[in-house]
Amino acid sequence: MKRSTQVAVPLLASAALTLLSACKQMQMKRCVDARNVVVDDAFCDNQSVHQPNNNNIGSFRWYYGGTGNYYPGSTASGGGYAPASGFSYATARGGFGSSFSGGHGATD
Repeated sequence: MKRSTQVAVPLLASAALTLLSACKQMQMKRCVDARNVVVDDAFCDNQSVHQPNNNNIGSFRWYYGGTGNYYPGSTASGGGYAPASGFSYATARGGFGSSFSGGHGATD
């Protein structure tokens, strides 16, 4: 019994440390048009070159962080077009819900 305790404690500590170091604050990643209106992720996935162009209505890009939700037609705000370090990002199909209100995000 004593031997299994000696093995289990370092193993549990190692697992806890791995989980804590791997955790990053989760933020939204949404595909938006030139006016930051959320569109289906397929528009960003199918675009071969992602160049922000606020004057081009047909331009789509990923929007990281901020507030709002994943519903097409909603507006993304408070985030930016580049991912910030220290955060992880998920799309609507990424699995953490269809609505989220976050604080920190990337900035322009």
